[in-house]
Amino acid sequence: VQLQASGGGLAQNGGSLRLSCADSGRTFLYDAMGWFRQAPGKEREFVAAIRWIGARTLYADTVKGRFTISKDNAKLTSYLQMNNLKPEDTAIYYCAGGPGLRRSPGEYDYWGQGTQVTVSS
Repeated sequence: VQLQASGGGLAQNGGSLRLSCADSGRTFLYDAMGWFRQAPGKEREFVAAIRWIGARTLYADTVKGRFTISKDNAKLTSYLQMNNLKPEDTAIYYCAGGPGLRRSPGEYDYWGQGTQVTVSS
């Protein structure tokens, strides 16, 4: 499993960004892909998750209604569409492969390298 996150960058308050996470290893060793973020001095926190089979998703309350997670099974790629971004969304965003729709980072086995998202006020 080789997860590669991309799409981060600089956005203005209220702007949008779309993150992608591709599994270049082309394996189905995990049931779901999750997105997490970590701001400086803070713990890594859950953002959203989606199962590869079916369409079930899970969101953190802080992003519900603003972020949308989706997937392309043929490409083994997950997407995180982030709209109405706020300065408090600034963090390094990580994608991870895990056994299901879980909120705890400790339950995910495979991690990408992270991509920086910065939202200016």
